[in-house]
Amino acid sequence: MMMQLLLALIGLSGGVIVGGGIVALITVLDLIPRFVQITKTEKYLLHYQWSVILGVLAFMVFDFFSYPLYLPSIVLSFIGIFMGIFVGFLAAALTEVLNVIPILAKRIQVDEYLQAFIMALALGKIVGSLFHWLVFIK
Repeated sequence: MMMQLLLALIGLSGGVIVGGGIVALITVLDLIPRFVQITKTEKYLLHYQWSVILGVLAFMVFDFFSYPLYLPSIVLSFIGIFMGIFVGFLAAALTEVLNVIPILAKRIQVDEYLQAFIMALALGKIVGSLFHWLVFIK
């Protein structure tokens, strides 16, 4: 019984640490306000916030109870697309805060090709994700 309580405490502590780190990252990067600013959808701010909260809760329930999703591949593809969009936005926000892309563009001397460079990064991420999800996860 004590071992189970200890494992539960360790699992809960790890979850709180990881959750706190994600919340801190999203907060520090100003992710949701930045989405609202870029898309000019201030009236939907509450929808952005609730979608993040409900997404986290849904993932937590599926992960905690190990409930398998027996859904058609097309539905799972849409779920994967939205997960990829979120991770992509998170990575883009991080690179924007750190000014990675302008610094990299100047270092490798592709200033005039910056738009093509960014598109190549995005397309490479899409192709790599599709390859991973469609080939390796079967």
